[in-house]
Amino acid sequence: MAENRPVSGAARFDVRTTSDSHFSWLRTRMSLERTLMSWMRTGIALIGFGFTIFQFFGRLSTTPGVAAPTYPRAPQYLALQLIGAGTIGLIIAAREYHVTLRYLWSSEFQPIAGISGRWTTPVFGVTILLILIGLFAFGAVLFRVP
Repeated sequence: MAENRPVSGAARFDVRTTSDSHFSWLRTRMSLERTLMSWMRTGIALIGFGFTIFQFFGRLSTTPGVAAPTYPRAPQYLALQLIGAGTIGLIIAAREYHVTLRYLWSSEFQPIAGISGRWTTPVFGVTILLILIGLFAFGAVLFRVP
């Protein structure tokens, strides 16, 4: 009965230095970027929706002729959940991106990478900036007293 444990090194697979493997490596690298950008769009949407809901219902409750809300803190709770989900999603995506990128730049793939060093793109920097914006938005909604 065989054990289910990861096999490392040359026994796992053979890395061939060919143009096919080089372009496969490049496609994988670009796919990693696209995945991070998809997570960025999702995080931006969640953070934006959360902040918009909070602002909309905050302004609605001060409009003349509108009845007082039954649950005045509900928009704040919903906004915190949406902003928190977006920010946590961005944090998880940035971590997965970093781990996978480190794997792609490992010594076993160095021959097919075609370039040396660990190259990062502005996408990762923008993700970090969005995480900071999400944390700021979360704090702004959390500490806002109605």
